[in-house]
Amino acid sequence: MSGTTMRLLTVVEIDRELSRRATEVDSIVATMLELDKHQGLTLVRRFPPSGLTEARWLPVRDALALMWEDLGRMRAILDSARAARGNRAKLADGQRAELTELLRGRPYEVSRTPIPLAERSLTGPREHVLFVGLADTLDRMRATFPMIAEFLDAVDRVNTRVMSGLAPLQDNLDKAGAATPELRAIGAGIADLLSRSATDPLALTAAEIDARLAELTTAMRREAAVLAEIGAMVANWPAAIAGARTKLDALRATRERAAQARAKVEATILSGALPVFADDIAQLCAQLDAVAADPGAAATLMELERRIDAASVAAAAAENLAKGLLDRRGELRGRLAAYQAKAARLGVGEDPDLLAAHQIAAGLLARTPCDLAAATRAVADYQQLVAEKSGRRP
Repeated sequence: MSGTTMRLLTVVEIDRELSRRATEVDSIVATMLELDKHQGLTLVRRFPPSGLTEARWLPVRDALALMWEDLGRMRAILDSARAARGNRAKLADGQRAELTELLRGRPYEVSRTPIPLAERSLTGPREHVLFVGLADTLDRMRATFPMIAEFLDAVDRVNTRVMSGLAPLQDNLDKAGAATPELRAIGAGIADLLSRSATDPLALTAAEIDARLAELTTAMRREAAVLAEIGAMVANWPAAIAGARTKLDALRATRERAAQARAKVEATILSGALPVFADDIAQLCAQLDAVAADPGAAATLMELERRIDAASVAAAAAENLAKGLLDRRGELRGRLAAYQAKAARLGVGEDPDLLAAHQIAAGLLARTPCDLAAATRAVADYQQLVAEKSGRRP
């Protein structure tokens, strides 16, 4: 017992207090049952937490257990008070004192802790006895509940965000029906995010979840497009093969033009090594012939087309490089002629310095192979000299 002296409650006050405490306990029971079904609590019970979530869960778990114990204590005190009250219209002072203690005091023994001998007095108690009552127990439960609810809501928010984001992805993955390496990678990504949200959801930030979902969604769309393309190929296999042959013919033609341009550059322009392509057209043709006989090899055909496309891009770049070098020589010749005409209009065309500069630039451009770098500098020098001789800005 608490041993605290307090004013005895009247019968009316006792009945009012019993009714109020009963209402509070009923409300607590309903809340605790709702809490017990919380999705966040279901998750941590089903999947043992780890990492940050585990660190936050351990004190919450202990607090939740204490709340259930406190609820049990409140119900026990209330049951004792109801039994002591009975149905009597009048209560003796002793009965009122007992009920006052039950309802307002600390009548419930929680624990006994032995006091070390060195800390005792000769006639003092041998142990500390902890008593609690309805009021202080309710205060502790009220203080504890927000921490528990906040943790469970945080866990549920992360899990809901992940599950709602992954649901359409998983549905599309199931509908795809194929077992390509890309789809397996997407499935592994989904499983990894699910595992993390189940065991350590609080370590996942909203930004990280959204970024990962975006990556998986992009990969799924890309693979869905590939699968759709494969389906279209299979549906019209002859046209798919014909299209691949057209691409291969275009590759052959581009490489031939690139080779011709390269040969012309090597004969007329002083330059670094230009790309030389392996003679793999016959090999690509053989691979295409082999694929053509098997409509089930649509994925192989797609990969072969990707190789042909990549080779075509490289061949076109090589052709453009070579043509650019050839065009550069013509551009420099045209620029030199234009500035020569400008010098004549300005009346300085016969200037000895200009004539000498022109001769140097023209000689470099006429030389075979032509050193484009040296010719470019010579044309620029001539342009600058025209400006100086005429007193004008270039």
